[in-house]
Amino acid sequence: MRNILIFGATSAIAEATARRFAAAGARFYLVGRHAERLAAIAGDLEIRSGQPVWYESLDLDALDQHPVVLERAVQALGSIDVALIAHGVLPDQQVCQISVEATLAAIHTNALSVISLATLLANLLEQRGQGTLVAIGSVAGDRGRQSNYVYGAAKGMVGLFLQGLRNRLHGKGVRVITVKPGFVDTPMTAAFEKKGLLWAQPDQIAQGIVAAVDRGRDQVYLPWFWRWIMLVIQHIPESVFKRLTL
Repeated sequence: MRNILIFGATSAIAEATARRFAAAGARFYLVGRHAERLAAIAGDLEIRSGQPVWYESLDLDALDQHPVVLERAVQALGSIDVALIAHGVLPDQQVCQISVEATLAAIHTNALSVISLATLLANLLEQRGQGTLVAIGSVAGDRGRQSNYVYGAAKGMVGLFLQGLRNRLHGKGVRVITVKPGFVDTPMTAAFEKKGLLWAQPDQIAQGIVAAVDRGRDQVYLPWFWRWIMLVIQHIPESVFKRLTL
């Protein structure tokens, strides 16, 4: 039985992932912004897992609350086997281009709050000498594109930070997994036209996350083909790339 802590538990990907862990009888501590939705998810997971589910509503932009909520989670669960950081927002790139405030707010939510949680969790798991830290990044963080470079910059920061954590914690019993989804059909992408083979459903991503945890992976692109798409994009010369409309 795993003890699982999830930040951003009301996100579509986090909920789908929790359901997959619940099928194996996991116990949960859920943290999310929307209290009513959080309560509904907790009730569903209790039925699926047959185990108690603790939850609390919290705006994760409040960095000073991170140590407090982590302490409550440990008190409830006893220990943490898997911690999933899954919260984030998709900012309006056009708004960010004309607003420093909007840009910094997006980076605070998508990068700084994630780094704060990852730091605290890494230290906690290192002290215990075991556990898995998983954070959801994005393929957008692999290269800056005019259509979403504020979001991409934040995700790129998270990816580099997790890479450093992985290097630091290697050999200390702690796994650090970076998850890089491509296009996913979620409420966050509601404004997009969702057509074509590149779009995935949340449960597809959840399946990949659970597999990455079970197999002890370091970094996964989900679905798998995004690894090869991004490899090509990363190797386009800058002199050519800057002329593209992406």
